[in-house]
Amino acid sequence: MAATVYAAAASSSSMAATTAAFIPPASRTTRCSALPYLPPRISSQSFRPSIKQVSESRRFPLIQIRASSSEESTSLDAGELFTDLKAKWDALENKSTVILYGGGAIVAVWLSSILVGAINSVPLLPKIMELVGLGYTGWFVYRYLLFKSSRKELATDIEALKKKIAGTE
Repeated sequence: MAATVYAAAASSSSMAATTAAFIPPASRTTRCSALPYLPPRISSQSFRPSIKQVSESRRFPLIQIRASSSEESTSLDAGELFTDLKAKWDALENKSTVILYGGGAIVAVWLSSILVGAINSVPLLPKIMELVGLGYTGWFVYRYLLFKSSRKELATDIEALKKKIAGTE
């Protein structure tokens, strides 16, 4: 009996016919679940490739990669990086101020992530913020990037800000 049910299900192409063939007649009326009845798994041996096929496909890959070391690579030397950082750290006069600003920046990033998480949990607010961001982006492109004269104005404003931050003004 089970072999004929499996054969009938295998020959049918309809999902409804397949699920109806596997549901026992008595349980069709007593089920309260909205999920359809799933038939038991068929042996997966027929779907697995043989070990010989897998080993042959790994033996001849489409792309062959070779590792080589070259002396003229542009990788950064860790010793040189630490030496430069130590020299810059020793040149600083107010080390406590740098540590305080660094700690403040880490706390600010942490607090902003908490704030963004809280805003994201409000149902409609993330979409509104997305619209505000798109609107501001559109305004910025129109105001500073669309015309040549405004691009020059933006470049001079950025250069003035750089000089102001660096203290060369």
